[in-house]
Amino acid sequence: MKRMFTDCRLVAMHTGIELTGGYQVIENAMIAVENGAITGVGYDLPMDGFECHSLENRLVTPGFIDSHTHLVFAGNRATEFEQRLNGASYQEIAKAGGGILSTVKTTREASIEHLVELAIPRAQSLIRDGVTTIEIKSGYGLTVEDELKMLRAAKMIAKNVNVNITTTLLGAHALPPEYNHNADAYIDIVCNEMIPAAAEENLADAVDVFCETMAFTPAQMSRVFDAALKHGLHIKGHTEQLSNLGGSALAARMGALSVDHIEYLDESGVKALAEHGTVATLLPGAFYFLRETQKPPIDLLRKHQVPMTVATDFNPGTSPFARLTLMMNMASTLFGLTTKETLYGVTRHAAQATGLLAKGQIAEGFDADFAVWNVETPAEISYQIGLSPLHARYLKGMIAND
Repeated sequence: MKRMFTDCRLVAMHTGIELTGGYQVIENAMIAVENGAITGVGYDLPMDGFECHSLENRLVTPGFIDSHTHLVFAGNRATEFEQRLNGASYQEIAKAGGGILSTVKTTREASIEHLVELAIPRAQSLIRDGVTTIEIKSGYGLTVEDELKMLRAAKMIAKNVNVNITTTLLGAHALPPEYNHNADAYIDIVCNEMIPAAAEENLADAVDVFCETMAFTPAQMSRVFDAALKHGLHIKGHTEQLSNLGGSALAARMGALSVDHIEYLDESGVKALAEHGTVATLLPGAFYFLRETQKPPIDLLRKHQVPMTVATDFNPGTSPFARLTLMMNMASTLFGLTTKETLYGVTRHAAQATGLLAKGQIAEGFDADFAVWNVETPAEISYQIGLSPLHARYLKGMIAND
């Protein structure tokens, strides 16, 4: 089908400019779409054979991409929220059997149907923020069977909600109780059973590892990444959230799409990201919810022109926020990002962080995924929280407002 979108106030995310940002609002623009892909952007495009749709002078951005979520899980951790308010630390709660492992217990007990049922409203909340693509991680199963169950549930969301889904195997999220004090043996399971099974069923696009003192070492992360790359999967890292173990630099050297959290990343790590083209994913929701004080090295990332992505990190324990525009606001108010940087962070750079290079821009050759807004300026999208200014979403050039 050939469709022409007219009367667009198009937010163009340009190529060939500095990575710290830059965009232009193009008035009275036109977007030509054929078979789900953009075939032309500009003025006075030939309209013969096209079905025409006026967007009535509304602002149009690329569809937003939430590049880091844990959308599939059962239960909640409101009790831990209260414990932290009473003075307990995240690490203390985890050592007492809370944290990730408490969600593991409830997720293991849940059926795949129940996991999908729970995840659908979370996905719907994100799409009301103009999100057209969601990355979903596993990581609350920690057995081969339960991790694959989570990935299957993530895939099923796209059959119930009109959104693109990309999946990440996060089997190395925490050490399961069955392998207490034997992390290397569990990593053997991840490398030799979990990753091959996920790859064989085409359930995962990438593999992630939580590299931290309370999780897995850089050496263990390297083993997981070797296995992932052997099976043709992308790699990503939860790194430098609570301390600096050098995980980000290691991940970058091994070809990671992104490293995420990175509050404790130093300049040598930033240089490694720049050298190897790895995206820095900022997760202000977790920073806010855990009341952290160590901010990501934004100035160093700018200095070395490392692309920055902004994501929700939606999860039950440290970032229970299914609003990407709220994260854009937090990235600006807490970390000092500009409107330009947050726009790149949920479009072009988010596409790079997920390996979806045909998304994130409204330009010829890209997928026709875009969002239409009832605002005058891009800043308004993240300025006011709670009242969504979204007018419509389009996936492959077709309206997708569910």
